Amino acid sequence: MKIVRRTALAMVASIAASATLLSGGIANAEMPAPLDNPGDVKIALVRYLSTGDFFQAYLSGVEAQAEALGVDLRVFDSRQDAALQADMVDQAIALGVDGIVIQHGLTESMKEAAQRAVDAGIKVVAFDVNVENEAIPQIEQSDYLLGKLALEQAIEDNGNEWKAGYVYVPGIAPLDRRHVAWEEIKEANPGIEEVAQMGTLDNPIANSNANQARSVLQANPDISVFFAPYNEFAKGVKIAVDEAGMSSDVSIYSADVSTADIAQMREPGSAWKATVATNPAVVGEVSVRALAMMLAGEDPGAQVIVPPTLITQAFLNENDISNMEDLSAKLPQFAHADVAMTDWMPLPPR
Repeated sequence: MKIVRRTALAMVASIAASATLLSGGIANAEMPAPLDNPGDVKIALVRYLSTGDFFQAYLSGVEAQAEALGVDLRVFDSRQDAALQADMVDQAIALGVDGIVIQHGLTESMKEAAQRAVDAGIKVVAFDVNVENEAIPQIEQSDYLLGKLALEQAIEDNGNEWKAGYVYVPGIAPLDRRHVAWEEIKEANPGIEEVAQMGTLDNPIANSNANQARSVLQANPDISVFFAPYNEFAKGVKIAVDEAGMSSDVSIYSADVSTADIAQMREPGSAWKATVATNPAVVGEVSVRALAMMLAGEDPGAQVIVPPTLITQAFLNENDISNMEDLSAKLPQFAHADVAMTDWMPLPPR
């Protein structure tokens, strides 16, 4: 278990509007209780997935927003151990935290654990895990749109008749929602044939999926499109495609993005043609802001949705984008989501 503490002086400044926020302007406003004494407020992040650039960036967003609020943050990392993640929720309850962010996980293991937290009077939000609890807001990236936009780009690039490889692990809420888009696209385009399905979340995720993709490509050399709706999946497929010398024959479409992904998409002749993403750091910030609203007695809504953005290889090359900072500069909607915002909510420094 990793524990991170973030404390700061109580903040009595807030942001007036998103444009003002991004330029550093502030307006005077009092923080609501209990956030008017933020050092006494404890929140926990209980993680299921943590391997990969996306989750590192998400954590940085959670930490930054917690620090902007001045609250005490504890981070619990189960490293894909479902039973341990449920136990870590109980550990957070025993520590007397005021709020919990549950990040990913399995419904069957987290449903009862989340209910125990609610029963203990703790405010809870869930990011990309369905805990089937009306008292718990769901933070989402609009995963259905992530899948749909990527697949629409695949059709624009390749037409609507191709043989596809598909990477999918059932039971993970964001992947299940992206899967809905895949099934709809296939039904609407009968010329798209799924000839192979693979996928694993075994660590290291990219290398484990590369091993599977090698076998898939050997058995199905006529695959021309791979739908890999998670960037670690896409990295694995790209490893296998490159090793097979098929980079000019296969196009990869994914979800999520990081600086490392941008570099791989921009390699000469890269098979990775497009991804659809939100800024994971922004999603982390939104998760904490939604929890802070609940702590202040406000309602962020049953679903708190961060809109995604299509990012193509061509766009990255045309704009000479090499990292997430460049991407945020060229796509302002990627740098901040005006979601779970109030007139008293402070943002991290930009």
